[in-house]
Amino acid sequence: MSLNETPKGVRVHLALFGKRNAGKSSVINAITGQETAIVSEVKGTTTDPVFKTMEILPIGPCVIIDTAGIDDIGELGELRVKKTLEVLDITDVALLIVDIKSGISDDDRLIMDKFKEKKKPLIVVLNKIDTIENENENTDYGKIASTFQEELNNSVVAVSALKKLRIKELKNAIISVIPEDEDKFKIVGDLINPGDFVVLVTPIDKAAPKGRLILPQLQTIRDILESDAMAIVTKEYELRETLNHLVKKPKLVITDSQVFLKVAADTPKDILMTSFSILFARQKGDLTEFIKGAKAIERLKDGDKVLIAEGCTHHRQSDDIGSVKIPRWIRQRTGKQIEFEFSSGATFTEDVKQYALIVHCGACMMNRTGMLSRVERAKDLEVPIVNFGILIAYIQGLLPRALEPFPMAKLILEE
Repeated sequence: MSLNETPKGVRVHLALFGKRNAGKSSVINAITGQETAIVSEVKGTTTDPVFKTMEILPIGPCVIIDTAGIDDIGELGELRVKKTLEVLDITDVALLIVDIKSGISDDDRLIMDKFKEKKKPLIVVLNKIDTIENENENTDYGKIASTFQEELNNSVVAVSALKKLRIKELKNAIISVIPEDEDKFKIVGDLINPGDFVVLVTPIDKAAPKGRLILPQLQTIRDILESDAMAIVTKEYELRETLNHLVKKPKLVITDSQVFLKVAADTPKDILMTSFSILFARQKGDLTEFIKGAKAIERLKDGDKVLIAEGCTHHRQSDDIGSVKIPRWIRQRTGKQIEFEFSSGATFTEDVKQYALIVHCGACMMNRTGMLSRVERAKDLEVPIVNFGILIAYIQGLLPRALEPFPMAKLILEE
């Protein structure tokens, strides 16, 4: 990935829901201006959710999610609907596609209710307006949409995906409901000033594709450069020499969590230090909840279940951080017989309540909406949740120092 590419995790996630043959795939093709999705008269053409990263003018970088019909039938159909509903958690803006001749069904209302519960923006798209029989060629489709809008108490746009009618109005409606905080949460930009030096300690990750840095490192470098500060990248065994050669004291040292101890030993106390994972905990999740989750490790008992959750899938090394190191460190710290379970990718867990603790990755490949939905599920069920970097810093006794850039968060740790 180049520094100019927009990572999937920071793109607006735009998901399309609706009954089979409502025209979801046609709407995707209309708003993207490309034959992105397969269009067919055969019901159930789209099975599992399909993710497409695209740049849509004037909306910007998006992840388009095409889902299976919410009215799918049979045993396989039920599984498809279940997968469709899982998409709700990562959706920033939802489009509910409705065939205008069929009207609003109970399945459609179910989707609307679920988004209202989650307080997420949803636009009802009345598709196939070209099929309405009328003698007046000047039909006011905006008025038709307004009538539905009053009935549903929801944003409604009438379009014809096939004839590309009123697609501009649909795009404008999408722009109007995109959460305003999409670009609010910086990784490190609000902690530094123009001209500052920031040292990034980046061990070569064996799990990363050959010749590439891992995504959190790339995104942090980009954020530093956009803040008109200077990023100095080094490996853990070269940190001390790097600091000695700098003519100006760095504002901050950011390290990979796996070399926390080495970096803490080599970084003078008068230089702020934190980790990539803690920065992402703040940007993508809930730093306060994660700190509380780290402290919950002291309450673990024999037989407790701990879920190790990762937002992406990757090739695991022999000493993998999630499946090997973290379970080992938790057992060593607690001295308890803990049962560990693992999840990765879009699949999280259906039964959060069974776990005494959830340990989550930094979510660099997830959007903030998806990560916060997982945090909220855990919080609602009073299950502690923490991310990798905060847990590692806590176990190694380094969390107080790693939170020094965030004074309010440090107070939570001291409670």
